Amino acid sequence: MDKRDRLAAALDAADLDSIWFARPNSFAWLTGGSNVVDRETDAGVAAVGYDGTTIRVVTDTIEADRIAAEELPDLEDPVVDAFPWHASSLAEAIAARVDDDERAAADIDVEGLGRLDPTSLRQPLTDRDRDRYRELGRETAVAVESVCRELQPGDTEHEVASALRVALSARGIETPVALVGGEERAQQYRHYTPTDAELGGYCLVSVTAARAGLHASCTRTVAFDPPSWLADRHRAAASVEATALAATQAVATADGTAGTVFETIQHAYDALGYEGQWEHHHQGGAAGFAGREWIATPDHEAAVEMPMAYAWNPTIEGAKSEDTALVMADEIEILTPTTGEWPTMCVEAVDHDLTIDRPAVLGLDK
Repeated sequence: MDKRDRLAAALDAADLDSIWFARPNSFAWLTGGSNVVDRETDAGVAAVGYDGTTIRVVTDTIEADRIAAEELPDLEDPVVDAFPWHASSLAEAIAARVDDDERAAADIDVEGLGRLDPTSLRQPLTDRDRDRYRELGRETAVAVESVCRELQPGDTEHEVASALRVALSARGIETPVALVGGEERAQQYRHYTPTDAELGGYCLVSVTAARAGLHASCTRTVAFDPPSWLADRHRAAASVEATALAATQAVATADGTAGTVFETIQHAYDALGYEGQWEHHHQGGAAGFAGREWIATPDHEAAVEMPMAYAWNPTIEGAKSEDTALVMADEIEILTPTTGEWPTMCVEAVDHDLTIDRPAVLGLDK
């Protein structure tokens, strides 16, 4: 089902005449481009709407020419409707284009329109989105690993985070999340937001990178003089991640829900001797046009779709395993694969028939 078909089905299901997207992730999903100028606002500078026949982009006179020329790669002969920049807000411009007797909804607050959550529309991924994802994932891994291979114990977390953003930006990739935890803080916190602390004996580096609306997450671990337990905890976290991927495929095949995958993750921690570690951090979930389209929790009723991206991120105190993977009925493809210069290790899922290569700790074998 292509995106127009999904939109038509959504209109029918909700008994709507039109639907509008102004939030950046859903605008990117439908158009392939960006409507972002100011990152501090929930809505972008343009909205895209569909009324069952026509896809229309509404923006102001400042942005119209640029949006039409550069930000609509997935739309053929797009209709771009410009309003004077001084005359109204984007929400008011949307409302003005909806007839009084029209039933409409938007993903932002618009007077007279209903509110729509487009998350389900973005799942599963289309062929074009999967191709873009592969490119984003490969480039993200290359950028992250190139920075990680140059790290030194005396580097600060801030310096590493800055280097990550530069390496990704050089590839046209944004970095909504850049976490760097040195030896001390990686053991204290699951979200190791960068500080001026030095890395010390080892570090965890985690990013969520974004381009064309798609988000790819990955974590790499670098050791200089690491604690003796790091290898065991890293391998255990990777085994939980492998279990989550195997369970995702199995649950999706059975038309199951995220809560079932979560139960399997809990069991994997217990089986590996790390009972309760899941309580200290979320375990991840579906990825795509958001860092996480949903995050799995106990009894979570979100549908587990295929083909779809998933970023599971199990943690065990001081260790973490995370990549973004495309889960399909007959294959699990890592979208943020290690480069040939990064060590890997083979891990097995708990109680599932899956053996998969995962990133090892760089420098641990020195």
